[in-house]
Amino acid sequence: MFKKVLVANRGEIAVQIIRALHDMNITAVAVYSSVDKDSLFVRLADEAICIGGPQPSESYLNMAQIISAANLTGCEAIHPGYGFLSENAEFAELCETCHIKFIGPSHELISLMGDKSNAREAMKRAGVPVIPGSDGVVSTVAQAKRVAEDIGFPVLLKSAAGGGGKGIREVDDPDALQAAFEQTQQEARLSYDDEDIYVEKLIRHAKHVEMQVIADTFGNVVYLPERDCSLQRNHQKVIEESPCLLISPEERKQLGEIVANATLKLGYTNTGTYEFLMDDAHHFYFMEMNTRLQVEHTITEEVTGIELVKAQLAVAAGEKLAFSQADAAVKGHALECRLNAEDPANNFAPQPGQISQLLFPAGSLGVRIDSGVTAGSFISPFYDSMIAKLIVHLNDRDAVIAKMKRVLGELEIEGIQTNQDFLKALIGTDQFKQGTYSTSFIENDVLSDKEGFHVTESV
Repeated sequence: MFKKVLVANRGEIAVQIIRALHDMNITAVAVYSSVDKDSLFVRLADEAICIGGPQPSESYLNMAQIISAANLTGCEAIHPGYGFLSENAEFAELCETCHIKFIGPSHELISLMGDKSNAREAMKRAGVPVIPGSDGVVSTVAQAKRVAEDIGFPVLLKSAAGGGGKGIREVDDPDALQAAFEQTQQEARLSYDDEDIYVEKLIRHAKHVEMQVIADTFGNVVYLPERDCSLQRNHQKVIEESPCLLISPEERKQLGEIVANATLKLGYTNTGTYEFLMDDAHHFYFMEMNTRLQVEHTITEEVTGIELVKAQLAVAAGEKLAFSQADAAVKGHALECRLNAEDPANNFAPQPGQISQLLFPAGSLGVRIDSGVTAGSFISPFYDSMIAKLIVHLNDRDAVIAKMKRVLGELEIEGIQTNQDFLKALIGTDQFKQGTYSTSFIENDVLSDKEGFHVTESV
């Protein structure tokens, strides 16, 4: 096992990785930007090095500075967390070149899965069902139109290098195609320096269901219970739960075997997540694979009892998985709400500022709160607005919802505005209680007020 690991991230996920390292008696080294010098993750680390200014390009995306910090402190490995460099094939290859273990899959597989068009083709070859769409990228509006007319409108135009909800446009008819194509291409160019686009059939009223796997270098693969991540806004997840209320044990096993077999065929190691759309008939269609730890990995940990960061470290250190498929059975139900510094009544505008008072209602059975902030912490405008992940895990879903309502009600945070009441109102809707919500629920039903849900009244 490693003796010293550098954490190439910040905030909540850096805190969780550092805690896992300490549990395993591994020295944790943090890197931080100039505005993060007083952050909780910096205080928890055994060593910490400032690697640049507040802009991500100056610090958390600065590969040379991170590698230099790892070499300077004698780190054997780097854990990238999620976001920033976690799915950067160039960084993973640079780690390998510098004889530092990148805690994740190989740079070749990160590159393959990072190009969404190539990933689709790889999944088709591996026997994974994919959404109908273009075979590879389309370079002109005319090509996109031919594909769209073949598979039928509505369609999605998607950046091949995209992720996190960027570089995606919905197109309902041919007249809207040219403008959407140009907008998608421009956003892809600005966000990823890559303007390749592919076309995909838009499946409305679908469930966003994902399944995480972890594989070692000895050919052992374990799939983990699915997560329902359908409560989204602008393709960004808001609330997640595991397992999905509408999926049967037989469907879980079927989907799990598909992703486990694909993982073996790909030669994939460490952890990754297959994301699917599930239609009304419970057909699953592959969307993309995230070659990293997910924000919502916490609910998977809760329903399985498997600590994924520790498993990642073990696999990266060349050890066999310490658990089998039988150990990954569903145990109860888990729900996660993302507490963000944002204003739901003002189009969810980010709300940076200093937290003057903070009370997390921890201390009861089944309540877990993952956060990187304390009272006095500053929510920076330079990074993601997530403050904390509120997780409840119990045997019964109704009991989980009731306790989450209580947790959201007791939570106290002052100095900044948050989506606290918006989350509480969401889990009180009939669609959430019944588990029938789809990926379009927030935007088409909640924010359009079709169900009498007023954002301005809920915050």
